[in-house]
Amino acid sequence: MLMTIDVGNTNTVFGVFDDTESLVFGLRIETNASRMADEYTVLILSHLHLCGIVEKDINAAIISSVVPPVTEQIRTSVRRLFGIDCMVVGPGVKTGLNIRIDDPATLGADMCCAGVAAKVYYELPCIVIDLGTASKVLAVNEKGDFLGGIISVGVEMAFKALSSGTAALPLISGGTVDHAIGTNTIDSMRAGVIMGMASMIDGFVERFTKEMGSVKTVIATGGYSPLVMPYCRSEMIYDADLLLKGMLAIYKKNR
Repeated sequence: MLMTIDVGNTNTVFGVFDDTESLVFGLRIETNASRMADEYTVLILSHLHLCGIVEKDINAAIISSVVPPVTEQIRTSVRRLFGIDCMVVGPGVKTGLNIRIDDPATLGADMCCAGVAAKVYYELPCIVIDLGTASKVLAVNEKGDFLGGIISVGVEMAFKALSSGTAALPLISGGTVDHAIGTNTIDSMRAGVIMGMASMIDGFVERFTKEMGSVKTVIATGGYSPLVMPYCRSEMIYDADLLLKGMLAIYKKNR
């Protein structure tokens, strides 16, 4: 079995694929740069056992991380648990993705995994929308080349900015938005952030499509996609496991 680990700024997601490439285990925890390897060991082991998976079942692991201190703690934990070293998505690892940005070495591991998964599992040309700590819209052309994309503020970041940058606005979280015209402070803030994000995404899908010539698939992933997608006009597919699938494809290319 292959363990895949996606370390994001807000959450860390663990997945396990069996020999048929089916995802048989999933765990999402808060990313905490102060958490030590021993804590990861206990967390991973206890959740694996709850799913009937034992240490000897895991024979490979791959990690995609944008938080370097967490990377090393998890790699240490994986060595202790399974006696293996994690493959780390980054320079020197074959991805099969032609990265056509100004400096390919600067592409984040998460964006790389998303592009690989789009190329391997979906019809191209493709747009990937990843709504996590940051909001990203990425473009992959008909040849499977990663063209680039946009990076903007995420949903939670926007709520925090509204609260911290003003004297009277409260700190709130996401929720259902019934009307674009809010009739109280909370509803107005939710409409502004969530519907504003949906409008931004629709706008970029339209602009990307114009620049790319045509788009066959639009994929949404990331923790905030289910919150924002209902307010988007663009037709899209939700794939919560897109980055884990990208890591699976990258591991297969390097083994």
